[in-house]
Amino acid sequence: MKIIDEPRYGPMFRFSDANVYWTLHLLSDGRRIGRKRLSDMVGIGEGSMRRIIDTLREMELISIKQTGISITEKGIRYLESIPIRVIDLDVGDSVAGEETQSLMVLGVSDKVHNGMQQRDAGIKVGATSCTTFVIRDGILMVPPDWNVDIEKPELARKIRDELGMSEKDTIIIGGGDTKALAVEAAVAAALEII
Repeated sequence: MKIIDEPRYGPMFRFSDANVYWTLHLLSDGRRIGRKRLSDMVGIGEGSMRRIIDTLREMELISIKQTGISITEKGIRYLESIPIRVIDLDVGDSVAGEETQSLMVLGVSDKVHNGMQQRDAGIKVGATSCTTFVIRDGILMVPPDWNVDIEKPELARKIRDELGMSEKDTIIIGGGDTKALAVEAAVAAALEII
């Protein structure tokens, strides 16, 4: 899924659609945030954040006031239309990286084959890892064949009971040296399969 098209002419963006999605997510709690703080939280430079903000303002997804940047109702609706839900899932040592970020991607499990595409999307942005969980034939697994129900039954129970994952959903966990890299890995992999 593309959120912002790359420019046809001129310099390429130094940010990704994952950074744009995360910007909207960070604003979705209703608080106003300044550009500098937002760029630090997303893990990109202020120039890139300025470009994201300008584009999102043109799309009427955010509003800018002297007190900071906030998401608009249209922005909330747009964010909710993307089938990604940020979740809190501690997988212990199941994912490599100092920091991790978990997402549930709704209704896309049929697009996940062996998990390599999601891993590659995460590694491409500089992350340490990107792990995918799906339910196939009632078995929670890391594709192509690592059975979480047998290998990590406590984790499997947590995913099924607390998160309510269905057979159509996919969980993606990005791992990286920083929180920003873990986030970008997970969101990049999620956007890849939407």
